[in-house]
Formats: sequence, C-alpha cells, structure tokens
Amino acid sequence: MDIPRLKSGEGEGARMDVPRSGAKPRTRRTVLVAGAIVVAGLVTLVVHWLANRAPTVARGELWIGTVQKGPLALEVRGTGTLVPTDFRWASAPVAARVDKVLVQPGAQVQPDTILLEISNPEAELAALEADRDVAAAEAELARLAATLDGTRLAQESAVAGLESDSAMAQRRSEMDKQMAEKGVIPTIESAESKDRAAQLVARKSFETKRLAALRRGNAAQLEAQRAQVERLHALAEYRHKQLDALHVRAGQAGTVQQVAVEAGQSVAAGAPLAKVVVPDKLQARLRIPEASMQDVSPGLKASVDTRNGVVTGEVVRIDPAAQNGSVIVDVRITDPLPKGTRVDQNVDGVIELSRTGEVLHVSRPAIGDAHSTVSVFKLVGGEARRVSVTFGRAAVKDIEIASGLAAGDQIVLSDMSRWDGVDRLRLE
Repeated sequence: MDIPRLKSGEGEGARMDVPRSGAKPRTRRTVLVAGAIVVAGLVTLVVHWLANRAPTVARGELWIGTVQKGPLALEVRGTGTLVPTDFRWASAPVAARVDKVLVQPGAQVQPDTILLEISNPEAELAALEADRDVAAAEAELARLAATLDGTRLAQESAVAGLESDSAMAQRRSEMDKQMAEKGVIPTIESAESKDRAAQLVARKSFETKRLAALRRGNAAQLEAQRAQVERLHALAEYRHKQLDALHVRAGQAGTVQQVAVEAGQSVAAGAPLAKVVVPDKLQARLRIPEASMQDVSPGLKASVDTRNGVVTGEVVRIDPAAQNGSVIVDVRITDPLPKGTRVDQNVDGVIELSRTGEVLHVSRPAIGDAHSTVSVFKLVGGEARRVSVTFGRAAVKDIEIASGLAAGDQIVLSDMSRWDGVDRLRLE
C-alpha cells in the first residue's frame, strides 16, 4: 500500500501551528508569587505602622495638673490615734488568783476604787507569821528591859552602899587623926583608919565606873532589841500592805481603759491587771511616711483632726526607728479636747514645716514622693509624652518641682502604671 508523502512546505506549517501546553501555567505562578510578595510587604508596612502608633487614651479619664509658680506651704500629713499621757497600770503585788473583777472598761474611778480582788493564801500566812514575830520580839524586849533594870538597880545599890561606907570611913579617919595628935590613940590606929577610908573611896570609884559601863551595855542591848522590834514591825507592815494590796485599787482618778484578766485566772507577781487613764490628758501619735520625715523636728506646730473638731498641737517626740515605711511622731495637744474624744480614737494630723518663697509646684501625683525622681506624662499638643521629673519638698496637697518641668506645663497626675512600657499616648 502506498503511503502519500507531504510536501516539505506543508509539513513545516503544520508543525508550527501545534499549541505549547507548558507556557501558560508558568506565567500564572509568576503572577501569584509577585502578588504574594506585594501582600507581604503591605502587611509588614501595616504592622510597622501599627507598632509605632501611640495608644489612645480619653482625656476625660485623666487627672491633669498644671505647674504653677508661687509660695508653697510645706506640710506633712499622717494618720494615727489618740494615746494617754497620764496613765497607770494596776499590777498584782504577789502571785495570786483573780477572785472578782469589779469594774469594766469605761468605768470612772477614784484613787481608792477597788478594781479587782485577788487572793493568795501564802500572803495571808506571811502576815500572820509577821505579827507573831513582832509579838515575840516585843516580849523579849520587855523581858530584857526588866532583867537589865534589875542588874542596874543592884549595881546602883552597891555604889550607894560604898558611898555611905566611904563617907563614914573618912569621918572616922579624921577623928582618929585628931585623937592620935592628942595622944588618945596610937598613931598606927589612925593610919589604919586612913587606909580603910582610901580603900573604900577607890572601891566606890571602881563600882561607879562599873555602873556607867553597865548602863551603856544595857542601853546598847535595849537599842538592839528595839531595832529588831522595829524591823519586824516594818516587815509586818509590808506583809499587811501586800495583803491589803490583794484588793487592787485604781491608784488615780480617771477612766478604766483596759482590764487584762478574768475571774479565776492566775497571775504572776507584777503582772498588769487593769489600765487607768486620765481622759483629759491625751496626745496624738501619728504615723508619718518615712520619705516625708526629712524636715520634721520637735517643736513644729501641728493640727489634729479628731473628727469632732480640729485642735492645735506641737511635735514633742520622734521615734528613732521606722516601722513598715512610717515613723511614729508624738504631738502634744495644746487646745482643750472636744467633747466625745476618746483614747485610741483615729485622728488625722498635719505638721507645718515652713512656707517657701516663689517655687514651682504642682498637685501631688498618684505616684511620686518628696525628694524623688519619677517619670510622668507631659501634655504636648494632642499627645502625652513621658518625661523625667525630680520632686523637692512636699506639702499636703502640692509638691515642689526641683527639675524637669516649667511653669504652665501640664502633666498627668493619675496612676499611669498600666502604661509603663509606653512613652507616648494619643489623647482623644
């Protein structure tokens, strides 16, 4: 079978008209890749723009203050309580058991008012033994005085007898001397009378000295025994005071602020039982922030708000140690206290430090204490930009600007801690 052959021209034209299947898909991929690159670039630009765009805050939600220039009254404020300046703790004289509690906090008492009754059998026994010792010592004193009086009287009798014998012997000696001179009696008999008279005089002198020594000895013994009696009397009196002190008295006029024990409770010697205060003698004990204590000193004037009225006072004591970021300052109140004022009542106090000249100051922000450096938001156009500000001395409501701001600047006083990582804010 013969196969027809095509001409050369016809065969080439036929081959050129055949479509290429691979050209169209490659073009589509190129377009898609280019589109993806463009989209990625646009996303990157949008993300970058959004990242650099400042957050928006409503202006009405912010507390804004304006820096002013003028005098500033420097004050510090603190809270605290009223504490008594004149008070007394009634304590247990000995270890005892509480039998009765006769008063409760708030009761008005006098110095001899019995607050509690306590008991101690040993104290009662000690008082009885002290009385017995006193009686025994007094009996011994009486016995000793009688004995010594008898000894003294016997010695005085002996001295008196020797005085009589000595006088008689002297008269006899003088008579014998005259008779011997007349030759009536021998001279030797006159000499014997004279010697006997001299001997009696010497014995009388010796017994007189012995009587004086006996009197001194008797006086010393009696004095020692009397001292023993007085010592035992003092001990007995002390024991009876201890016994009487079991009736615990107020000791001063005032108000019972606290009763620290209950009936049936055992207490040690010296244990506090009840506190009595003089309600008219109170002072304010304020807690001042440690950062504000730089210019506080004794003698400064202060005002204390008792909730029933404001009274003036004076700083009298500053605690040398700080507790939980505060320093205790005592203010003596110089005005009469308002009616209804009570011990431990909460009060507010303001201590007047001084009054400055022309300085920059602004209302105290939510964050920032005296003599500290903080960052605040300063209003610039429609934005709030973070700036560093150094504060100086502080008053109750305002604080001094040491550096970082100028008069007329406006800053955000609100707590902006939620924007700690942001340096700019857009205001609406």
